[in-house]
Amino acid sequence: MHVDHLLRLDRLDLSLVWGDEALLGHEIAGVTATDLEDPARFLQPGEVVLSGLVWWSREGAAARTDRFVSALRQAGAVALLAGEETHGHVPGELADACRRHRVPLIAVPPHTSFRAITEAVYLRQWGELNRHPAHHALPENVRLDLDHALEHGATVGELLDRAFAHLGTPACHLLTAAGRTVARTGDAAGLPAPEAMAALAGTQGTTLRIDAEGTDFDTWYLHLPEEGQVPPRVLQEIAGLLGRHRRREDRNQAERGPAATRLLEAVATPRADTGRLRRALASCGLDSRPAYTVVAAALEPNGNAGADGVAALTEAFRHLPSAAFAVAVGEDDAATAVLASEGDTAEAVAEQLREIARSIQSCRPGSTWHLGLSDPVDASALHTGLAQARYALAGARTEAPASPRVARLRDLGGLAMLLAGVPASVREVYRENVLGPLTRAGRGSGAMLLETLEVFLAHDCSWTRTAEALHVHINTVHYRVERIESLTGRDLSRLDDRVDLRAALLSR
Repeated sequence: MHVDHLLRLDRLDLSLVWGDEALLGHEIAGVTATDLEDPARFLQPGEVVLSGLVWWSREGAAARTDRFVSALRQAGAVALLAGEETHGHVPGELADACRRHRVPLIAVPPHTSFRAITEAVYLRQWGELNRHPAHHALPENVRLDLDHALEHGATVGELLDRAFAHLGTPACHLLTAAGRTVARTGDAAGLPAPEAMAALAGTQGTTLRIDAEGTDFDTWYLHLPEEGQVPPRVLQEIAGLLGRHRRREDRNQAERGPAATRLLEAVATPRADTGRLRRALASCGLDSRPAYTVVAAALEPNGNAGADGVAALTEAFRHLPSAAFAVAVGEDDAATAVLASEGDTAEAVAEQLREIARSIQSCRPGSTWHLGLSDPVDASALHTGLAQARYALAGARTEAPASPRVARLRDLGGLAMLLAGVPASVREVYRENVLGPLTRAGRGSGAMLLETLEVFLAHDCSWTRTAEALHVHINTVHYRVERIESLTGRDLSRLDDRVDLRAALLSR
């Protein structure tokens, strides 16, 4: 099906705004509907893009429009179908941008639904494919049934059962890289996450990656425990169908992303606007919950999370039964979430996440994943919960163990973990006030005194053990300690002064 074929369908009542004959002759490979301002990562070459233009506004219209159309061009979209319902017309800036980037622009009147356009494209494609049955392994009736089910919002579980029904419904799992079972056929036994990950890594059975946008943590895999039950070409076609479903799910998730960001911004405001917070919770489907847990996560070694961190935390929550949550990137670039506690105790939530954390971390070898959890709080105390989660995360990262750590505020123990939650700028000032005289003691001398202080405190102020650890005479230790006390104004025989110096060392 070509772009100009759409314009010839009278029932759609589409009108050409701009496009030359050569561009209108391009073949349509698929359809994507989006109102993201930058939809590039969700587009496939050859697709027509349907947009209601919700992203468009007069403010900064030229730059915003150019960015949107440029993304379409770079992704290889063959046409933009713009709905007139939102603004009453197709903006002139959009026509100019499409002409500049050579993307055909077609106006969609308010009375024509995007679903009608989508069905017209796919029904035409199926009709063309049916005339060349050798190109496909799936029977015609199965392909039509699956396409119809996909376009009418069937769940991935329904698609999986329908896809394998004509083959006797062999055992089959659709798994994520972290071992979560997305769906399984009726005869397939349930797989705990560790067993699912072992199955994906093993040599038994057949495993096929689903071609769609995914991360190390949530890529989909089709896994059949027994080989030879399904012809490879059939599996490839089923995987392609599941990939289309996954891309649609990812687009829906991305369109919910701004709501999660607004919620996090509302939570981060010290003096919360109750109305704003209530609206933000409602837009994420989290309103009217008795309690919430705030979760902050850091993916090491980068120390920040970004999109991968959000994907990792989202995947972790999807392992929890019936979890309701919203995840976004916080101002500290760490993935942060508001999780509806649903009656679970704080320890129960922490324990569930501890079980999942190893699976999440193992998806990216060499990384370490840490989480900080708040105590359960009501909506009015979400800002306090955010502070608790960030403090707990900072404490969890101080020890930097090889295995992931899930910490609550009450798990914090020790001075190092306590100081980790203090803002870096405050720690820096404290360190300079206490240890500054040592660092300025002279070339080479400052480093030597700092090392002696650290070893002396680590050996409980034992002169003998400090001398042995430093391989110096005990009189040298006495001399250096006296020098440290003189420069810092602290007396290392006093507990309070020892704590001051230890805290300053830990603030480095």
